[in-house]
Amino acid sequence: MNWEQLLSLKRYGDTNKRLRKEQDETRLGFEVDYDRIIFSSEFRSLQDKTQVVPLSKTDFVHTRLTHSLEVSVVGRSLGRQVGRLLLQKYPHLQNIHGYQANDFGAIVAAAALAHDIGNPPFGHSGEKTIGAYFKDGAGKSLKSALTDKQYQDLCDFEGNANGFKILTESRIGREGGLRLSYATLGAFMKYPKASLPKKPTLHIADKKYGFFQSEEDTFIAISEELGLNVRDKENTSFARHPLAFLVEAADDICYTIIDFEDGINLGLIEEEYALEYLIKLVKNTINTDKYSALKTTEDRVSYLRALAIGTLINEAVSIFIANEDKILLGEFDTGLLDVSSYKAQIKDIINISIKNVYQSEEVVNKEIAGYRVLDGLLSTFVTVANNVYTGNLSAYDKLVIKALPETVSLSNSSLYENIMAVCLYISKLSDSNAMALFHRINGNSI
Repeated sequence: MNWEQLLSLKRYGDTNKRLRKEQDETRLGFEVDYDRIIFSSEFRSLQDKTQVVPLSKTDFVHTRLTHSLEVSVVGRSLGRQVGRLLLQKYPHLQNIHGYQANDFGAIVAAAALAHDIGNPPFGHSGEKTIGAYFKDGAGKSLKSALTDKQYQDLCDFEGNANGFKILTESRIGREGGLRLSYATLGAFMKYPKASLPKKPTLHIADKKYGFFQSEEDTFIAISEELGLNVRDKENTSFARHPLAFLVEAADDICYTIIDFEDGINLGLIEEEYALEYLIKLVKNTINTDKYSALKTTEDRVSYLRALAIGTLINEAVSIFIANEDKILLGEFDTGLLDVSSYKAQIKDIINISIKNVYQSEEVVNKEIAGYRVLDGLLSTFVTVANNVYTGNLSAYDKLVIKALPETVSLSNSSLYENIMAVCLYISKLSDSNAMALFHRINGNSI
């Protein structure tokens, strides 16, 4: 892989090549990506989607929206620092092509902003609920009508693949989805493979999958334009775009540190116990006098959080640059922070968050409710999708179809496309809207 291709400004539908040196510096293409994402309805819905605690009423707790904004800020810093060092190593990128260090930051920031845009309501439990409906629930009866890869798309419903669908799917009046630059789409694709074979290797790019069968052609076209190394042509698997490692690192840094901070502020993790773990990350940068002068838990945690994020940003940049040659060859097979000198401290913090926050009674109880909500929605809408395909519509089905937005297109030509359409519709719902829709279709509200 080479950076000239990897930094492609091409967008869906382009007929002429976009050159960096011809870009308007006041409206740079990679920055346009950020704008298009932040003004999209799918991004706005993240303000009412779960990060840690579903349907929380406290200002302390992050939603997917605030989490995504914070990941984007961290990603921008990572990209700029890496970009500055790469331009020193490859001066022709700047001298001949016109790329700047901030371009790398803009690409990573945009991809990081969108990294959770495909997540369904109720967090990762929402993904599991959709998958369970098709793997073990009523949706299992549809297996024989689908290909193996189509069925696996549903059994392991993946927010990353759904995000790629949202960003790239064409519909009337919105050809090419958000029409983001290929560089940003490449950085977004953390798992550049199909749903099958499942986890064929221990390589980080094989941990999950990154596109549904409905977007395979789009995925291949983008990957080939970027010059991503082919890992398995028969099963459509490519090497990661190098900047995807920075998007992943930004997410890892934020959920490790900030979810932990949420746990402390909610009283789920004892302050004295928690601060001990954060201090281990920042012992080389902490100003003890300043820290001792802080009077509230929130201020103390905030100070340590800022230092911890700074420490891990510098660590991730160092690891990326040290391994850049292997990354370009597609041979770097782990996340950046997985080989960090702070790996043990990160693991300790995550383990505490799992025990005290992710598995807390409040979270578990709301996830149970969310499971029932999504299972109920799927039962109604997937049944309708199948009945449209078979031409066996009931009077109730016809009413449900009228209640669907015009963007949900169902036909008798493809069961898979029908199912994906209703899954996409459900996935875009906010937590509260999913609850309200569930109550309406069950006759509990009008």
